Amino acid sequence: MMSSLFINGTWKAGGGKAFQSIDPATGDVVWEGPEALASDVNDAFSAARAAFPKWARTPLDERISILRRYVQELDKLADVLPQTISREVGKVLWETMGELNAMKGKVELSITAYDERTGTQSSDTDFGRSELVHRPHGIMAVMGPFNFPGHLPNGHIIPALLAGNTIVFKPSELAPATGELLVKTLEKAGIPSGVVSLVQGGRDTGAALLDGDLNGILFTGSASTGTFIHKKFGGRPDVMVALEMGGNNPLISWDFGDVDAAADIAAQSAFLTTGQRCTCARRLIVPTGSLGDKLVDAVISRADRLRIGAWDEDDVFMGPLVSAHAANGAEAFQNKLEQCGGKVLKTLQNPEQGGAFVSAGVIDMTGVENVPDEELFGPFLQVYRVPDFETAIATANDTQFGLSAGLITENMTLWDEAHLSLRAGILNLNRPTAGASSALPFGGPGLSGNHRPSAYYAADYCAWPQASQIAPEPKRMSAKGFPR
Repeated sequence: MMSSLFINGTWKAGGGKAFQSIDPATGDVVWEGPEALASDVNDAFSAARAAFPKWARTPLDERISILRRYVQELDKLADVLPQTISREVGKVLWETMGELNAMKGKVELSITAYDERTGTQSSDTDFGRSELVHRPHGIMAVMGPFNFPGHLPNGHIIPALLAGNTIVFKPSELAPATGELLVKTLEKAGIPSGVVSLVQGGRDTGAALLDGDLNGILFTGSASTGTFIHKKFGGRPDVMVALEMGGNNPLISWDFGDVDAAADIAAQSAFLTTGQRCTCARRLIVPTGSLGDKLVDAVISRADRLRIGAWDEDDVFMGPLVSAHAANGAEAFQNKLEQCGGKVLKTLQNPEQGGAFVSAGVIDMTGVENVPDEELFGPFLQVYRVPDFETAIATANDTQFGLSAGLITENMTLWDEAHLSLRAGILNLNRPTAGASSALPFGGPGLSGNHRPSAYYAADYCAWPQASQIAPEPKRMSAKGFPR
């Protein structure tokens, strides 16, 4: 039986049933192994709990050295890791090569962020000195998503390890091979036994993880799962909960001169990574009239001409969705919006029924009431035509989410207003909504998270502050009414 788990420095088989990850482009099996039982997960937490005191006391320079060796080991996977991600989740190779680079870059960014946002500070006082240090929480459970199965869990794991926490990591059940590679790379870098454990599996393994002996849960994924986690740990202030849960992201195009440039930005915002980025634009808001019409037509023209194919084909912009199930869900969502009153301008369709490939779709939802405020993870764009910029802002903010938004304009007065009014943690001007920097915070209000932004701000949720007043020796104290 394949060794699918890594617990206390040892690879072992899980005690549960076997499951697989499937290449959505071909249907080939990429990875197969047994999932972790609750007892396996408990063993992982026990190992993490036992390893924590020593790891937390390991000098920061030593932890940094291990993580820098991790980058060196990632360099050796320049072909293997991107291809593994592409095969598991369908992303085209030029994107997964970028994902590897983001994983490597996360280490130095995290070192800088730890120093700037946490770390140690001290100052002299009239009684001695004051000191601020930061301490690790303990055992962090990390749950990874499928869309960036290397970069996003890596973005939790690296700052958590840097701060001195130990990790129990469950990758997405759709990307177990990528999760396994990540952990094997940390192992080769010299991470001590028990500091990082890997448990594989689906819903039952995830439930066991949330029931484990944890001090924090670091999650990236759907709003429904994130909301469940938030409720589960309600009344548990002892557990750090950091959630990133996606968005129903708006892109406003207003007072723009170059229709082609605006259409390029809008199409990339909506269709990059086959729409499987949580920052992808889901709603395009344009002025009523000829300018808005020209932009919508130009976006549809680009959607018609997008090159779609498998990860190893040349000049491919868009791969398949992660699974045939996801493709069926995308078509069902399109049908639901059409039944609500939407007018399909370009049909999202599955050319091979039962497969994971879909074409990009566009639907006009102008004037439709009670549109579902949901995030569809797919290449599907809703169009809203509005009479004025004030209505455009109101339409953009008409969502429970708040992750990403954008404005395409040549009018900086409109940008000033949008900057003040749009409720989004990531707000871009004349850039795709799907563009985000790891050197900045990543997250947003509403159902997009719980005010624990990641990326550069991950340092904030990986350590807690300890403030001290320090005198060199005890001295008699005096205060009004205090006995002498």
